[in-house]
Amino acid sequence: MSGNRLVVDTNIILYILNGDENTLGYIQGKDVYISSISEIELLSYSKLSESDLSEIRSLLETLTIIELTYPVKDHTIKIRKKYKFKLPDSIVLATAVYLGIPLLTADKQLAKAEDETDVILYNIT
Repeated sequence: MSGNRLVVDTNIILYILNGDENTLGYIQGKDVYISSISEIELLSYSKLSESDLSEIRSLLETLTIIELTYPVKDHTIKIRKKYKFKLPDSIVLATAVYLGIPLLTADKQLAKAEDETDVILYNIT
């Protein structure tokens, strides 16, 4: 697996948007991918201002967004059956599995799926 590529969970993007320098430093210089479900989650918060939306969209333009293709759906189904994760978490993990690259997340539950792909558990300080 490439050490220069990562799928990041929605929570990681939220840390970056909230100014967490450690998170930003962790992904700098890497090819960063997100699932389309993360894009949907980020843009659908009900209390976002136009400024917030603009900041999110600007950040999303720097990432590679992976759409929900048949292979990702297939991995999602297997993951949900095996781990009983929520659908968005299953899709994010399935995206990393599909790409064959590590997932960076702050969600401790996803660390249970380390046999599917490398799961890097990020602890905010």
